[in-house]
Amino acid sequence: MSVGIDRINFYVPRFYLDLRELAQARQQDPDKYTIGIGQDQMAIAPLEQDIIAMAANAAYPLLEEDDKDLIDMVLFATETSFDFSKAAAVYLHDLLGIQPYARAVEFKEACYAGTAALQMACDYVRLRPERKVLVLTSDISRYGLSSSGEVTQGAGAVAFVVSANPSILAISSQSLAYTSNQFDFWRPYYRREALVDGKFSNQLYQDIFVRLMGQFLNIDRETIAELETIHFHLPYSKMGMKALKALRDQNSDSLIQEKVDLWLERYPQTTYLGRRVGNIYTGSLYLSLISSLIYQESFEPSHKLALFSYGSGAVAELLIGELQDGYQKHLDIESMLDQLDQRQALTVAQYEQLYQESIPVTEDEFIVCQQATEPGFYLHRVDGHRRFYIFNKINPNPKTEIRVE
Repeated sequence: MSVGIDRINFYVPRFYLDLRELAQARQQDPDKYTIGIGQDQMAIAPLEQDIIAMAANAAYPLLEEDDKDLIDMVLFATETSFDFSKAAAVYLHDLLGIQPYARAVEFKEACYAGTAALQMACDYVRLRPERKVLVLTSDISRYGLSSSGEVTQGAGAVAFVVSANPSILAISSQSLAYTSNQFDFWRPYYRREALVDGKFSNQLYQDIFVRLMGQFLNIDRETIAELETIHFHLPYSKMGMKALKALRDQNSDSLIQEKVDLWLERYPQTTYLGRRVGNIYTGSLYLSLISSLIYQESFEPSHKLALFSYGSGAVAELLIGELQDGYQKHLDIESMLDQLDQRQALTVAQYEQLYQESIPVTEDEFIVCQQATEPGFYLHRVDGHRRFYIFNKINPNPKTEIRVE
């Protein structure tokens, strides 16, 4: 019996910023952003599209009525949590109408948390193959206006249903994890923006990837030989490429040298979506996977794929997945790509205005959004520090351009 990702979907907010415009505003060469780090656009979330609303919008199209009765766990991975007690998963359990006799838990370990949730989901289903688990990853990355990390911000969510005999990707029970106490990236509870040692973080990411690949090669050389593609957690699109080149430079094994050439050849397809969205923390690895599933023309059923999950601080894991026959039929590719194409571009001034907005930290009622301008879930109001969401079935003004003043 196989277990893994049966369905998967992503959601991004309706605004984005062209990074060439940001480069000009920051008096930088645009090629530094679009070529140097490999990013073209940055998704921007308005207040009403918080991590709950984005996750609900990612998950909603995946669920059929039968799923709501079969899902035993709702697992939510984020590093943009707004509550240190109540799990974000509890909101999703309610909004999506999951049966009441279920667990709802929030996971945290930087960008690695989505993989921890996936592994827990797979282990659960292996013991209960008739049941399912909903896994959600949702984040809004913030580094500060005009900061060195500004260009690697982003916002979005990825949701997937884990089941037995999955339709898209079976996850192997064999994986390899690694933990090392480091300060490459962290965000104390009193800060909205993360703290990061960028140069050290890049080097640590590469070092841990090389270490994991070397150890996995010792444990299971045959699986390494079978890998068709490696997918990476991608805060920016060039990061995984640098890791692959570091592996080639630091491991002289003939198999590694041969495979890295193949993985680099297929690497660009893993980055196409991320280049248009930016860093979505816990969901970035799985956005890379979706990108590959959409654009990789060389994939065939039974192809084995690797997933390198990395969370600063630092925890990482190398997972192995096997593509399932007919996986393309279970991806709503048109809807996902339309979502990106229909977004509205912001000016730098509009982006900066949205960046500065926040929900007041008071007991008073605050209307976040009176009426959404697009279908889906949105944060309507906050009252007594409690968040209330609404599902908008139909766009009330489908021909009205969305404006930010």
